[in-house]
Amino acid sequence: MTKENEKSAEAAETASANEPNNPETQNPAADAPTDSGSEPVNEASVDEVPVDEAPAEPTAEEQIAALNDQLLRTLAELENTRRRAERDRGDALKFGAMSFARDMLSVADNMQRALKAAADLGADDLPDAAKAMLEGVEATERDLQASLQRHKVMPINPMGEKFDPNQHEAMFEAPGTGQAAGTIIEVIEIGYVMAERLLRPAKVGIAKD
Repeated sequence: MTKENEKSAEAAETASANEPNNPETQNPAADAPTDSGSEPVNEASVDEVPVDEAPAEPTAEEQIAALNDQLLRTLAELENTRRRAERDRGDALKFGAMSFARDMLSVADNMQRALKAAADLGADDLPDAAKAMLEGVEATERDLQASLQRHKVMPINPMGEKFDPNQHEAMFEAPGTGQAAGTIIEVIEIGYVMAERLLRPAKVGIAKD
């Protein structure tokens, strides 16, 4: 090899040494990070979302307690129903005939009016037939009152008593009677009660100051 050839070979080797690295032998993209702004995601560090657990089945003791509570409530409701039915039955026995008894009061009133009219006429002056009829009316009126009382229908005749708005109905007030205010001085129409329930208030006149 001549000196000129040797110089050419040395120049070629020097140029090859000064050239940049071959892109085929080096891959800059492989060394670069995939995301320069964040670190690689660690799947183990992500919080797992808990899944709703199914409600636990009640224990045998809890089931027994629930059934026992339900049984006690049912028994209490049955007892209340029984007491209510018993009370309604008692009220029906006491007051079932109240409407009928109230209708019979007008019959008793008419008989009492007839007896009062006969007394005003004077029984001694009546003929024998009229006296016999009057005696029959008196007997009928007594039987009627006895029948009413057997069914706990009692009269209210509050003459001289203190006025009670729960049982009496004031028709007038009279001053200067010498009686205390509120005293009943006249009974215009007697009242009636049935087993402590008012059938009809007594119509009365009361004293006034």
